[in-house]
Amino acid sequence: MKKWVPITSGLLAGFIAATISFANFSSNPKSETASASNKSDAEKVYVPFGQKDDYYMFASGGHSGQMFIYGVPSMRKIRTIPVFSPDSATGYGFDEHSKKLMGGYTWGDLHHPAFSETNGDYNGKWMFATDVGNSRAAVVDLKTFTTKDIIKVPNTAGPHCAAFVTENTEYMFLPTRFAVPLGQKYESLDDYSSKYRGVMSAVTFNEKNVKLNIAYQVALPPWSYDLSDAGKKGSKDWAVMTTYNTEEATTTMEVNASQADRDYIVLFNWKELEKMVKEGKYENVGGQKMIFPEKQKGGIYLVPVAKSPHGVDVTPDGKYFIASGKLAPAMTVFSFEKAFKAVQNKDFAGERNGIPILKYESVMEREVNPENALGPLHTQFDDKGMAYTTMFISSEIVKWDPKTGKTLDRVPVQYSPGHSVAAEGDTVSPDGKWLVALNKLAKDTYLSVGPSHPESMQLIDISGKMKVIQSAPVDPEPHYAQMIKADKIKTIEVYPKDPKNKDAVYEQKDTKIVRKGNEVHVYGIAMRSRFVFDAKSKRPDVIEVNQGDHVFIHLTNIDFDEDITHGFAINDYNLNMEVQPGQTNTMEFTADKAGTFPLYCTNFCSALHQEMNGYFLVKPKK
Repeated sequence: MKKWVPITSGLLAGFIAATISFANFSSNPKSETASASNKSDAEKVYVPFGQKDDYYMFASGGHSGQMFIYGVPSMRKIRTIPVFSPDSATGYGFDEHSKKLMGGYTWGDLHHPAFSETNGDYNGKWMFATDVGNSRAAVVDLKTFTTKDIIKVPNTAGPHCAAFVTENTEYMFLPTRFAVPLGQKYESLDDYSSKYRGVMSAVTFNEKNVKLNIAYQVALPPWSYDLSDAGKKGSKDWAVMTTYNTEEATTTMEVNASQADRDYIVLFNWKELEKMVKEGKYENVGGQKMIFPEKQKGGIYLVPVAKSPHGVDVTPDGKYFIASGKLAPAMTVFSFEKAFKAVQNKDFAGERNGIPILKYESVMEREVNPENALGPLHTQFDDKGMAYTTMFISSEIVKWDPKTGKTLDRVPVQYSPGHSVAAEGDTVSPDGKWLVALNKLAKDTYLSVGPSHPESMQLIDISGKMKVIQSAPVDPEPHYAQMIKADKIKTIEVYPKDPKNKDAVYEQKDTKIVRKGNEVHVYGIAMRSRFVFDAKSKRPDVIEVNQGDHVFIHLTNIDFDEDITHGFAINDYNLNMEVQPGQTNTMEFTADKAGTFPLYCTNFCSALHQEMNGYFLVKPKK
């Protein structure tokens, strides 16, 4: 078996220091050629007023807990979608629906968004994401760009691997970054190898009910699981994911989790696992159907790979998957066809934790080692099947041919790219044209804002020779992104009337305040430029309750007009929510403070926006 050349911690630091000034994009103002080139580049990214970008780019917001939306090629940020963290701008986490979604958490760490797919292509309907910080998964509706469901994923600690979906969105697989005991109960780290597990969850999505669900889980060995990708076309029933810390270290991970010469790619047949579950070949663990590979044999295999791999990426034709160690200079192209034959012929090199290990030589198609390129992390593809790999240490993007291993082009970026995203780059039919490097460091790229710098996203033209032509700051770092054709997403501009919604009121005359004991329900409307809570009252824009009352404010925006959003806030009550055109939203709280509290519209809506206010009066207890 071939040996990979490791890069030690000292060398790694040296490489980073040496390459941090690798890229230099300053132009010579005296050069007419450079000036003409810059003008041409500016024309490529310029989107005139009245026109729209060709692509949406959905980027993870990391430890902000949110998702960032950019237009490409302009690289203009056009929206933040609140997902795992509260957002005071929209009142997300304050209204009843989103408060329930949050489940009491006040922050999240959003990683690796992924679009729903049909036949391996993005269908523009849904976006999925995971929360490493609190082990959750979410789905976003792309008609409204709003979060619709969030579930807690049990038996896992940090589903970093993300929501890469199968070819027709049958599943998204969420392996865990951190191994923990099942149920996350206390167990001594001395028993790590025997009592800890790295659980992978198979999550389904019910589109009709807009609900996520855990179909089953797999109790894998106590390793860390990083990234994954689903097969395509001939490999569509399979998926792959990377592992590290197969040494099962529990402390000083930087050193102890990088001792072995190699880690593994987990290769699994999800159709076979699905069949096991249907046949009852699982155990019940805390209400979850759990497959234990050492007991329920089949469907899961290990493929050796250079140590500490990060990305693993399936080629658009579904024939190969590409992976590499973060600390190794070489990338490996693996063949699905060879892997299938190795499984059929039981061409194994032993096993780990009851899982067969396929021989490296039996699955490997070729090793690729671009000259002086260091730190390969993640690969995207263009419309011709060419690969583009981020080189973290040498701060560049390398273009190469997976079928020959030949290096075709390379371009420096600023600095240390982790992931990249190509136009439709994770599908069976990438567009080519654009690639965005998601860089971990920006250094002196933008105006200084003190010691903490924004990260850098750089737009690269890949239609010919690669060239960086645009840069945009992002804060915090995007851990992954996906780019979709703009015309695939069909948004709504106004919520339609819903006669089945018992909380909705569409006419002023129907507004009312109803008391049931100490429970008060307000059925009101927002319109330019007033609130109406009770049309029969002499003060229709006033809500009066008693201290201690449990209050529900059901507010409908009856301005059925594009872009006329209303907000609703109660001064000094720490409450705010947003109501889109036609939408009904509910705020639930206890009126625990007596006094006089102005209420007002927080989202500018008209010339008389300042006048859109009223009072929330709370009578003190006798």
